[in-house]
Amino acid sequence: MSTAANPPALALIVDDEADIRELVELTLMRMGLRTQAAGDLAQARELLATQSIDFCITDMRLPDGLGLELVREYSGKLPIAVITAYGNAEMAVESLKAGAFDFVSKPVDLGMLRKLVDSALKLRAPPAPAPIAAPASAAATPARAETAADGDSGGLLGEATAIQQLRALVERLARSQAPVHIAGESGTGKELTARLIHAKSPRGSGPFVAVNCGAIPSELMESEFFGHRKGSFTGASKDKTGLFQAAEGGTLFLDEVADLPLHMQVKLLRAVQERAVRPVGADSELPVNVRIISATHKSLTELVARGAFRQDLYYRLNVIEVRTPALRERREDIPLLATAILKRLAAANGLGKPPGLDRSALELLSGYSFPGNVRELENTLERAITLSDGARITAEDLQLRPCLPTEGSAEPTTAPPGPATARPAGLPVVGGGALDAHVEELEKQAIREALEKTRWNKTKAAELLGMSFRSLRYRIKKLGIE
Repeated sequence: MSTAANPPALALIVDDEADIRELVELTLMRMGLRTQAAGDLAQARELLATQSIDFCITDMRLPDGLGLELVREYSGKLPIAVITAYGNAEMAVESLKAGAFDFVSKPVDLGMLRKLVDSALKLRAPPAPAPIAAPASAAATPARAETAADGDSGGLLGEATAIQQLRALVERLARSQAPVHIAGESGTGKELTARLIHAKSPRGSGPFVAVNCGAIPSELMESEFFGHRKGSFTGASKDKTGLFQAAEGGTLFLDEVADLPLHMQVKLLRAVQERAVRPVGADSELPVNVRIISATHKSLTELVARGAFRQDLYYRLNVIEVRTPALRERREDIPLLATAILKRLAAANGLGKPPGLDRSALELLSGYSFPGNVRELENTLERAITLSDGARITAEDLQLRPCLPTEGSAEPTTAPPGPATARPAGLPVVGGGALDAHVEELEKQAIREALEKTRWNKTKAAELLGMSFRSLRYRIKKLGIE
């Protein structure tokens, strides 16, 4: 209930059709809002200049201009939604790109209108902290290494210009409902960026459902995304809720969206455009209130040019594009990130005070190109903790190796010369995850041999391996050595 100190929100409805104005006014008044109405841009500008408007909804075409003019003039000052003609997807996308909070199509769906207004009015106060939804399917993406950089900067730690610009963009995007596409190399924090946009938005109290589009078998995609009805196909023993319904009122994060097959791209396009889904075996569509954020490390424009990704879906998902910078583009942040990661790893594994990085290690890290970005930095430091004496990490402990060229990288990605880059005798030249797996096998073998020689006396085995007892104990647990 409102009080004199906290009066009901004031909404402005701008439309030249009296019956639409009356319908929207009546709906908002039943929601407890105060309303003002205008029939053209001139009246709307006068009301916006003289009254404290909390929310505005405007028709696209008005007698003296386009509603987009109001969007451009007041974007960032208050949420403005646009009423577009039915099926005019291009105009809806244009309004979102201009800065509209959201759009609603004619004939106006009152249920969708209420949800839209509720979301817009949450911008009057800071959003409540959001619990992240549990994975909705086996394809849901787990928390990943880029979250290791969480800090006091809203989860995107660093002082480089690129990361400061990204943090500022996240703040702006949180005030919109527009679909966002996040482009960037693997390990640069695309999911972390999506989670921050969600958490800072009016949808922050709703679910955040993340799905890896490349992890769902093609034949199960429609059921996973839209759900199914009992008996709709062999094995459908009960009704299943899809990812869109699981994300109702929140955000659906489509990771590696470029991996969607063309037949699924068509179905996803309809769901995004119509804001409705049809479960497999259902007779009718169900309305959904979901914000879409997508991401991929591939170039969607190149895929569109090759015919591997639908152009119409590209334009609907890529209303606003965000690029997460590669770690080599913000080398000055590496010491800060490394310190934060070491602190987190030490706390997570009960190591007490985290080891520090000596000068040689810092220089080596700062000169390395990190094709795997923040995720690779974390893996490197996790290995170095094990190999260190527990107090200081040296260049030798890092064991940085020459790496393969990074996709989209114009600069060489070899580690700077030094003892840490030398390849151990007998170690095959392999790249990426295969090399990491091989190194882990070598570590397992060395630790087992030391334990067997010392009859499983961990203290003596640690001395034999030249590492601290604490580091050995951590590595035994990490590698799953029985």
